[in-house]
Amino acid sequence: MTATPEEPLEGTPLIKPSTTDHPLYEKVVEACRTVYDPEIPVNIYDLGLVYTIEISPENDAKVIMTLTAPGCPVAGEMPGWVHDAVACVEGLRDVDIEMTFDPQWGMDMMSDEARLELGFM
Repeated sequence: MTATPEEPLEGTPLIKPSTTDHPLYEKVVEACRTVYDPEIPVNIYDLGLVYTIEISPENDAKVIMTLTAPGCPVAGEMPGWVHDAVACVEGLRDVDIEMTFDPQWGMDMMSDEARLELGFM
């Protein structure tokens, strides 16, 4: 049996890998860490809401992110906050923020620091 085009192939990651080897990657991560979910006192990166940071050779950044829930009260504002934070990274040419709910966010996506901050460790 072969996979249909709609089905991900076995072994295909659910979240697209980030371009961690780009020189601006860590600066984009730090910019994402300046944005907080107003309902949870943890930055969105450590909360696990940033799925992918892609930076092209031309220094165009694309951030694929999610929310803790599709009905999040700041769903309309959060992408703009992330865009504004990342756009301040010196050396980036363009910034694109993409929202996704696939895969759905779960508490297991939080960093150990976030779990500790929220009292889950």
